[in-house]
Amino acid sequence: MRNHCLIPILALLIVLSGCGKKQQRITSLKMLEGGKVFAVPTGTAADQIVLKRLPDAKFEYYNSIIECSLAVSEGKADAAAYDKPILKNIAAKNQGLVVLDELIADDNYGFAVRLESGELKNTIDKVLAEIRANGIYDDMNKRWFPVQGNPVSMPVIENEGKNGELVFGTAAVTEPMSFFDANKQVVGFDIEFASRIAQKLGKKLVISDMEFGAMIPALLSGKVEMIGAGLSITPERAKKLLFSESYYHGGLAVIVRGDKPVVEVKPALMKSVNDIANKRIGVLMGSIHDAYARKTYPKAEIVEYHTLPDLLFALNVGKVDVSFRNKASIHEVLAKNPALGVLAENIFSVPIGAGFNKDNPALRNKFNAFLAEIKSNGIYDDMVDRWMKKGLTEMPVIKSGPATNGTLKTGIVSDMGLPFAMIKDGQLAGFDIELGRRFAAYTGKTYVTLDLPFSSMLASLSTHKIDIITSSLTITQERKKQIDFSDPYYQSQVCVIAKKKDIAAYAGENSSAVNKTCTQKMSESFYSNIVYEKRYQHIINGLEVTIIISILAALFGTLVGALICYMRMSENRFLSGTAVAYIMILRGTPVLVLLMIIYYVVFASVNIDPVLVAVIAFGLNFGAYVSEMFRTSIQSIDKGQGEAAIAGGFTGFQAFRFIILPQALRSILPVYKGEFISLVKMTSIVGYIAVQDLTKASDIIRSRTFDAFFPLLMVALIYFLIAWLLTWLLGRIEISVDPKYKRSKRRKEAAI
Repeated sequence: MRNHCLIPILALLIVLSGCGKKQQRITSLKMLEGGKVFAVPTGTAADQIVLKRLPDAKFEYYNSIIECSLAVSEGKADAAAYDKPILKNIAAKNQGLVVLDELIADDNYGFAVRLESGELKNTIDKVLAEIRANGIYDDMNKRWFPVQGNPVSMPVIENEGKNGELVFGTAAVTEPMSFFDANKQVVGFDIEFASRIAQKLGKKLVISDMEFGAMIPALLSGKVEMIGAGLSITPERAKKLLFSESYYHGGLAVIVRGDKPVVEVKPALMKSVNDIANKRIGVLMGSIHDAYARKTYPKAEIVEYHTLPDLLFALNVGKVDVSFRNKASIHEVLAKNPALGVLAENIFSVPIGAGFNKDNPALRNKFNAFLAEIKSNGIYDDMVDRWMKKGLTEMPVIKSGPATNGTLKTGIVSDMGLPFAMIKDGQLAGFDIELGRRFAAYTGKTYVTLDLPFSSMLASLSTHKIDIITSSLTITQERKKQIDFSDPYYQSQVCVIAKKKDIAAYAGENSSAVNKTCTQKMSESFYSNIVYEKRYQHIINGLEVTIIISILAALFGTLVGALICYMRMSENRFLSGTAVAYIMILRGTPVLVLLMIIYYVVFASVNIDPVLVAVIAFGLNFGAYVSEMFRTSIQSIDKGQGEAAIAGGFTGFQAFRFIILPQALRSILPVYKGEFISLVKMTSIVGYIAVQDLTKASDIIRSRTFDAFFPLLMVALIYFLIAWLLTWLLGRIEISVDPKYKRSKRRKEAAI
């Protein structure tokens, strides 16, 4: 029977994965005449602009352009209309979508502020003029609107933020204008522009992510000071908002389904290091490779990564063309990544040393003495032989006396890889780890490691978070300005690696492509959407928020419902009239409208947590329904039972508690159960007030992967499990208050 239950699920997987499905091709705007369906984001002017060109067009509305494009991909709409650079970015990630060259209309983007914020508007215009004059604007266009591939990393914009905060509202699902990157940070063209405005003002930029349609209400209510996410300047909006000068001229384009095969232009195979001058070079952020690449290859696109695994993954999937790697670790890299090869060996060499805070010369001197000692007694040569030459992976037993001199807090990068550092069977191992352990034993200290991103090492050392860095840290003149170095303990040679198919030296190798099945594709999709970059954390965090809002709103709503029921049944006309009005208003107002009113009107001038606003809104709505459940259930009980109880010596409260309430609960719980489950599902709209719930988490993941299947399926499954669990729990409570069940249970116990 269980196997039969899998049949509809497998059918759903096949349909959503789109295996073998052929789409109709639209090649011009003229083919969209005749009442075709357009998907457009809610709150945008796209539908109005389309109607001017195609007056017979029909529309379906979605929360974001990502959802619009997915609707086109799945055949729910014939086309989606939006700004061309954003659609181009989407089409580049999905071979089944094509952007038409012909524009529906020209368009201009601008930042918006409140009508009374003329000074802020002038600052925005001034910053725009400055970056256009000094060349930064051109760099931004190259960075965020590449001809091929993904936008590059967000640059570091120094800003101490001494003059307070600048709150910027945006919809972070409009890549490349505003979106979440691999580090869960909001980046993009608009974010960089906003950061430069905040820098000009000397304020810290605070980003408030919300639905696109919620940006203007948030600005007008004072929740944010400035908004932007590819926001079009229109006369209608200009009546309520004050727009900056246009910072980007584009146009409204159309994305459609396409069956045109992607033409792969194969670049010339790389023969030497000279061929990487115009390539995408992947580097570890803050590393010597980063500095070397920027200095040596000024025309190359430098793509920074925080961790080496991310860098290797990017190289494997084609996000970058080449990367640098220490020669000592190249054997392990190639063994685990068979698609990679060496383009050039020993392009330069650098000394590696331990790093120390400038305020701690004594510890540096001790390390130099320790290094000289292990080099003289043969321990150092043994370490080099085991880790560097033989490639062994076992940590030796290091004898040490009692650690009576405190701790040695050591900064390391655990995913640096062999021979320097790795985690094996839950334990750290490698040349750098052994060196640190031996030095801790030498100084009589306890060896404590802090596993840090490489880019955070120097800052951690400078602020005394760690005492020493032993993580293949190359000695450079620039770094010497910030920290002190020990004597060099290793001379590292650097290689250039790339995919074998791009290297001329590997051209003769046999490499046959493997046709992947739908199951394999879906497996990879699961890894990309849920596992890779720990994207499941978005789901976990969103689930936590959903559960918190649901439970607190239900508790609050139940209390409110009890109070309103008491007022409704009161003989006092004012109380009963107030209760009736409350029930009518709350039951007649959509929850989304109620949520927006409470957040943007009632608490317009109050700095309140949006989660608390959601609890209040859903609780008030839930209370209106619960009050009527209570009232109708209580009134269904014969009044004579209460009167008889009072005549028998019960107080009014005792009669209600022991006679009326148990009977009322039996009729309340089935309805209460359904309303509670509806409440849980209604929380999916809290993204409108910048709360990252379960549904919002799936939006963030889809905006990065453009995969509708797994994020939504995961969220749907979680909602189903929550509803099932709540149904079961409330069902148990329902059974426990059933007198027939209690009598049956007592009879069974008596029989035993």
